[in-house]
Amino acid sequence: MATSIKLDTTLQDRVRHLAELRRRTPHWIMCEAIAQYVEREEKRESFKQEAMQAWQDYQATGLHVTHEEMDAYLARLEAGEDVEPPACHD
Repeated sequence: MATSIKLDTTLQDRVRHLAELRRRTPHWIMCEAIAQYVEREEKRESFKQEAMQAWQDYQATGLHVTHEEMDAYLARLEAGEDVEPPACHD
């Protein structure tokens, strides 16, 4: 798919300069920038959707884990212990 994009002169110069430094084409720099942006935004959207689903689940069931319970669990994982996550409760 061919797409065109209009960049102001300053941004064009910055892309061109970066391309020269990296020994790449300006086209490659722009494609890479767009690919990284899309990947980052897809992950952000996925995180947002998971958070919204968790909130809806909590509202429906009241099941949760406290901050203290999760903090203790994470500390044990960080210490290298093989532990199960805390059970949800209401």
